[in-house]
Amino acid sequence: MIMASYTINLSEIRKYIPLLRAGDKVMLNGKCYTARDAAHKKIFALLDKNQELPFELKDSCIYFAGPTPAPEGLPIGSCGPTTAGRMDPYSPRLLDSGLAAMIGKGKRNQAVQDAIVRNQCVYFCALGGAGALYARSITSCKEIAFPELGCESIKILELKDFPVYVGIDCDGNTIFRD
Repeated sequence: MIMASYTINLSEIRKYIPLLRAGDKVMLNGKCYTARDAAHKKIFALLDKNQELPFELKDSCIYFAGPTPAPEGLPIGSCGPTTAGRMDPYSPRLLDSGLAAMIGKGKRNQAVQDAIVRNQCVYFCALGGAGALYARSITSCKEIAFPELGCESIKILELKDFPVYVGIDCDGNTIFRD
């Protein structure tokens, strides 16, 4: 089976989602946000109180990562994906609230897969253990919320040719097997 290859600016992600199929190779460019477990809990607390979030969910992309501090002269330290399944309790609500894409590693539960299909979104997979390599595709990193969480604070990243694969497409097709 021949898989397609795309270069996508995240500001136009919605226009590409219907074209993407599980297994496609994608180079991502543009703005993306980091959020792991602790940040997701704080996002949910804000949603529950109907308070403003630190970034616009609609049509955005969250990378499940907690980057290490930047070495001298670089925008970021190692920035590899964390296990996406840890965000499964949070992802359906975020997708229902407008989130367009997620980047992580590993498979997702059925509720997340259903939310991806229902909202016509996409789940991208990054390779575990490649954090130093991924850091080369990040041109800027700025903390925007929850500094008390350290590496798990929310950051805005600027990606340049950030390599991922489509893990789950908007039709529910997946690269994962049970």
